Amino acid sequence: MRTVEISEEPIRLGQFLKLAALAEDGGHAKELIEDGEVHVNGAVEVRRGAQLRHGDVVVVQGDEVRISVRP
Repeated sequence: MRTVEISEEPIRLGQFLKLAALAEDGGHAKELIEDGEVHVNGAVEVRRGAQLRHGDVVVVQGDEVRISVRP
């Protein structure tokens, strides 16, 4: 599992997928979410605007990323 730092929370799921390089762009992020391929804290997340916070874990196709907020 890798960690990706964000400058402030919350961050929307679609934005985070791009930041963490889990999606190539916004359209790709939307496709991944609509196809049920994005899990947040172990559950499928279908809302592109879902609010993510420090400690949340996002998984896309086996790639696990934990969110951390820069101090």
